[in-house]
Amino acid sequence: MRKVMLAVVLCLVMVSLAFAGSLKTYQVTGPVLEIKDDVIVVEKGKEKWEVARDKATKVTGDLKVGAKVTIHYQMKATEIDVKAVKKK
Repeated sequence: MRKVMLAVVLCLVMVSLAFAGSLKTYQVTGPVLEIKDDVIVVEKGKEKWEVARDKATKVTGDLKVGAKVTIHYQMKATEIDVKAVKKK
């Protein structure tokens, strides 16, 4: 019985680890241009990058305008609308 329970727990751990790492992580580095409760704006080259954030976003260090930061983020689709292809 112990071996069966151990096998079940091991399987659950492996499945949860597989799903936890399914989203690829990206990063952007640059000076902070603007900080709001739900967004941070960073300059990368000549482009402004707006990255959403919430209370769960981990911040280490003194986050302020002008500070150089590296933001780690993930891209995830929230909605997909498929358009019909027009025939010629």
